[in-house]
This record gives sequence, structure tokens and C-alpha cells, in this order.
Amino acid sequence: MAVYAIGDVQGCYDALRRLLDRLRYDDARDQLWFAGDVVNRGAQSLAVLRLVRSLPRTVVVLGNHELHLLAVASGQVSTRKRDTLEEILAAPDRDELLHWLRRRPLLHHDPGLGCALVHAGLLPQWNIDQAQELANEVQNLIARSDRNALFTHMYGDTPDHWDDRLSGWARARIIINAFTRLRYCDGEGRLDLRPKMAPGTQPAHLRPWFEMAERRSRDVRIVFGHWSTLGLWRGDGVIGLDSGCVWGGRLSAVRLDGELEFESVACAGDQTPEK
Repeated sequence: MAVYAIGDVQGCYDALRRLLDRLRYDDARDQLWFAGDVVNRGAQSLAVLRLVRSLPRTVVVLGNHELHLLAVASGQVSTRKRDTLEEILAAPDRDELLHWLRRRPLLHHDPGLGCALVHAGLLPQWNIDQAQELANEVQNLIARSDRNALFTHMYGDTPDHWDDRLSGWARARIIINAFTRLRYCDGEGRLDLRPKMAPGTQPAHLRPWFEMAERRSRDVRIVFGHWSTLGLWRGDGVIGLDSGCVWGGRLSAVRLDGELEFESVACAGDQTPEK
């Protein structure tokens, strides 16, 4: 059995099929971990969602685009200019797909592999056990019957600093932002969600979340996506897998059991990067 983690697919079905062929993926034996953002921006989000849902032994963590899809489907927010969610929202199996998606985790931790999967990152104040508890806390909100209230309140960049005493929607929002939007922190561990480019371009007081010296999750290898301008990254106890497929980059995977082995396929690019 092999365990492969795959970066942000974002509706690029053809590229995903080619990557699975490159991996010689065997659905009777192998396990796939998807680092979130399997949908949106690409032209074939419905086909990707149906395929990923159908695959056995597959882990999918929620990314910001999955949460945005669920929020749009709830009627609480509208689609955005670059969204490609209409086909999912109009699909005859829409309800089944969304029901399945609402029950995906924000964090997957495999102690046997010594690896954890998230979409964006972990706050430096969290160890893996606390991160799992907080992920479970918000996952329960997403799955609840009154989840529409969450989708009304989850958008926004504040609070920007973790405090165990946080409560209510402020607490849920910072947890969601860490798991699905995090790139940079300042020296006090505050999130700054504005810079999106690669390390070296950010303001001097910010560092990538995984480089924070006091990061408490260093005993676990963290696999993540979300950061296309970072590209493939291996170091600091993390693996970054978003190599910009939807922007005309590549779709990438890494084998996590045994020696780390990377594979990728070229992507046509369904979108032009924002300036």
C-alpha cells in the first residue's frame, strides 16, 4: 500500500487523472490524501468532486474553496468573479455531494506515519493535539443543522491572535482562517492574511508560519497546500504541495510512506494569475 498526498486540484480534472496514472494509483490498495481546494477556479469542479468522493481510502481536508462552496450553497453569500461553482450547485446529485463535503475534516493526523494534513497551516501556539481538538470543534459546527449561522460569520481577518479564552464566532473564525488561509505570522504569532506571494517578498516583520521558532507542532510533519506562489516546499518539518495547477503550473503529489517521492504533471491552466 502507498500513501500519496496531492496538492490543490481546483477543478482540474484532466490533470488529476493524468497524475493518478503517473502514480500508478491502485484504488484497491493505495490511499490518497487531498490537501483541500479540490474545487473552484478550474473548469471541471463537478467532475473532480464526484471522482474524489468515489475513491476508497481517501482523505480530503477542507480548504477555503470548499468552505466558500458550502457558504454559497447555504444562500448566505454570493459567488465571486472567478468562481466556477455553478455546475456543482445545479447538479442532480448536489445535495449528496454537499452532505459528504460538510463531513470532511479540517485536519487529518496519522501518528503511524508521523504526518498531518491541513489545507493552509497551523498557528505556532498549537501543538498537534490542540490543533486536532480545535479542528473537531469547528467541524462539528460545519456539520450541524444550524451551520448557516457559521457561514454568515466565518468571513473576515479578525481576530488575528490566538487566545484560549476566545469564544463564539471570533473563535471559530480564527480557527478556520488558520487551517484554510494562513501563510504568514509576525513575531508574536499574529496572522497576517494579506501577503500572498513567496517568502522574501513579505514585510520584514513577517515569517512563513512554518518557520516560526516557537512553533509547537514541529514533532509532526505537516503536509499542506494553499500557497501556489510558494510552490513545492520541503523543509522546516513541512511539505508544501500547491504548485499552481489552475494557474498553468503543475499538479503535484508526494508519497508519504517510506522515502519521500514527488511526482507532478503539467497543467494547461484554467485561470490567469492575479497581478
